[in-house]
Amino acid sequence: MKISQKIQQSVQDDKVWWSFEYFPPRTAQGLQNLLDRIERMRALGPEFIDITWNAGGRTSDLTSEMVKTCQGLIGLETCMHLTCTNMPQEKVDIALREAKQHGCRNVLALRGDPPAGKDEWEAVEGGFIHGIDLVQHIRREYGDYFDIAVAGFPQYQLLPKEERDLEMKYLKEKIDAGVNFIFTQMFYDVQVFIDWVRDVRAAGITVPIVPGIAPIQTWNGFQRATSLAKIAIPQSFLGELEPYKNNDEKVREIGTRLVADMCRRILKEDIGIRGLHFYTMNLEKGTKMLLEELNLVPRVETIKPLPWRQSLTPNRRQETIRPIFWANRAKSYISRTENWDEYPNGRFGDSRSPAYGELDGYGVWIKQTKEDALRLWGEPSIFSDITQLFSRFCVQELSALPWSDQALAVETSIISKQLAQMNELGFLTINSQPAVNGARSDDKVFGWGPSNGYVYQKAYLEFFVNPALLSLLLTHIERDSNMTYYAINKRGDLRTNTHSDGPNAVTWGVFPGKEIIQPTIVEAVSFMAWKDEAFELGQQWAKLYDTNSPSRRLISQLMDTCFLVNVVHNDFHDPDAIFQPFLKAGAEYQQQEKPSTANGLPN
Repeated sequence: MKISQKIQQSVQDDKVWWSFEYFPPRTAQGLQNLLDRIERMRALGPEFIDITWNAGGRTSDLTSEMVKTCQGLIGLETCMHLTCTNMPQEKVDIALREAKQHGCRNVLALRGDPPAGKDEWEAVEGGFIHGIDLVQHIRREYGDYFDIAVAGFPQYQLLPKEERDLEMKYLKEKIDAGVNFIFTQMFYDVQVFIDWVRDVRAAGITVPIVPGIAPIQTWNGFQRATSLAKIAIPQSFLGELEPYKNNDEKVREIGTRLVADMCRRILKEDIGIRGLHFYTMNLEKGTKMLLEELNLVPRVETIKPLPWRQSLTPNRRQETIRPIFWANRAKSYISRTENWDEYPNGRFGDSRSPAYGELDGYGVWIKQTKEDALRLWGEPSIFSDITQLFSRFCVQELSALPWSDQALAVETSIISKQLAQMNELGFLTINSQPAVNGARSDDKVFGWGPSNGYVYQKAYLEFFVNPALLSLLLTHIERDSNMTYYAINKRGDLRTNTHSDGPNAVTWGVFPGKEIIQPTIVEAVSFMAWKDEAFELGQQWAKLYDTNSPSRRLISQLMDTCFLVNVVHNDFHDPDAIFQPFLKAGAEYQQQEKPSTANGLPN
């Protein structure tokens, strides 16, 4: 979606909005940490984010990759910076083509800073000389597909009148070339900003102006940033901050109040601005503190269109159905299906037609480093050590398992005690959802979709289990006609009591004026594709330990011998019914196997 449309909608709704800027880090670990941070900061409610461009280096490629990740996996509308520095037209065209492929509809066109090691800016051969040249090129090649932004500099308000008028003339020419809105440089003198905005409007420029807000993190960082950008600092700021320049915590506290006061003045002033763009410097705390000080977090309402996060890439925007198996590994699912060319009517469709990507192509790995994994999971040597790990995860005493990219979902807390008991009985759960019979769509735990609707879920459980315990379980499941299951081992031997090849909807919603939406399903072919990934994650866990260690032998044998099973209870009116067969089978199994499980795997 275009940012100008988001701004227009916010004006119509009389709603204050905000957005965040990030820059590509220099290391692979830094990139992963930043993506994790963007994922967390998504909960702060930005309307969009933007990613800076460092032309000519590795980070320019990272900008494109980050745009792809943020649009496709994290589901955030993203604006891509693009500069003229070290960018021949061919590279510009590649960047724009990739941005369009990733679903990006917004570009900030900049001339850019001088190339590294040079004091003066110079054009590269075959490149663009001025920012307006880049704007004109984008409009010529892509029409109105992209919203184009340019930079505005409130600091120019302090220039002599002749220079100030010349800079305003240049800005007006860019706008007239097809610019949709303006991002401003950071500033701290709010009166300078307000005067500049009024002069911009007097010059006949009517596009939205987005003020760039820089949280004050530390005294040295504040001094360095304002010095590099040649930003005037009001004496009132210096008077309050300088006495505490050796106390970062105090500087951040005072700086948060000062910048918040500046933001309040901007929003209150009669200059038509209802949004704030935060230069995060890839840091979370300063921006969060500032939003809290402004009483802008949390949002009054957050509409979740579907129970899982939608991708914003062009071919997935209409996707409305996914298999449940990747509920805890959404990035893997997106990657393994990114080459699918259609989602019929937004539906999952026939999974036999578009092939799941090969596992080797995506690469299965555990998110944690070896050190983090060992700290989390220790060195299990007997089967009960593993059951305890799984149980602790279910009651939120453990933050992760190899099969979960994230902490336990909020809705799972409803059944956490039952899940912990299942694990203690030998059913190692990796995915689940409770039964829901008509929760309102605005319910804080289960709600999703448009207002005034109702949502439903069938109870679902997915777990690893040894063959003997599985046999006992199936005797109880077969007695309940409302229960369906799939069970498969590492070799691919499949057992099921389902006679239909079609999908089983396990989540659906009913909303005014709409067809029933069924966004989450269980079906056989997807489960078989997921099976490879699920068992490989277990093997990756085993490989964290030395070759001949008890932990490696234990986990490897578990993956080699166990079945991966999913169970659906189709009567969503009875939330506890799905657990009864497990409790019965588990109790029977413990009576049979008690003497043989003391020192290792169950028989």
